[in-house]
Amino acid sequence: MLIVEDEPFLAEAVRDGLRLAAIAADIAGDGDTALELLGVNDYDVAVLDRDIPGPSGDEIARHIVASGSGLPILMLTAAERLDDKASGFELGADDYLTKPFELRELVMRLRALDRRRARTRPPVREVAGLRVDPFRREVYRDGRYVALTRKQFAVLEVLVAAEGGVVSAEELLERAWDENADPFTNAVRITVSALRKRLGEPQIIATVPGAGYRIEAGDRG
Repeated sequence: MLIVEDEPFLAEAVRDGLRLAAIAADIAGDGDTALELLGVNDYDVAVLDRDIPGPSGDEIARHIVASGSGLPILMLTAAERLDDKASGFELGADDYLTKPFELRELVMRLRALDRRRARTRPPVREVAGLRVDPFRREVYRDGRYVALTRKQFAVLEVLVAAEGGVVSAEELLERAWDENADPFTNAVRITVSALRKRLGEPQIIATVPGAGYRIEAGDRG
């Protein structure tokens, strides 16, 4: 997710809360930073405060719509008047949440937007005996339920979505953590190791030396 909010305390509180819900988020405190991040990252949803320094939230919304990316937009603002909401929807917003708000409601709205996204991934992915349901946050291997931590699930989801392609540790760090993650951390290696143990034998997460990790379908008979 991209959170565009110029109140640091609120932005960080939202980001930390989303982390607990296994949602990685970047923060932009002004319009220029938001445009920069949108230019280099592929986000699932943008959460925009309308009143921010630099290009306004409305201008960011226009930019997103004009880009044709299909990126869902949730307007997060203190403006409560119906006219304000109407103008936000006219700009291209997909949803609107006024401050103050409950974090749980924000999470539900974000997940609903992600599900409705035109180019979203399939609801359920199956590979190598794995069944990964990203919306129920459930994983089964050969019919056996596998309990995973939020971070383990996030890493597995990225690997499965790659459809056998190699995913670098840097990309996993970016996709399953966020932009503030330490690039020199061992978090990816440790998480992948724990994930392998949870999934059991035979191992299906292969290490590609010097490149990263991939799901190895193998010969299932």
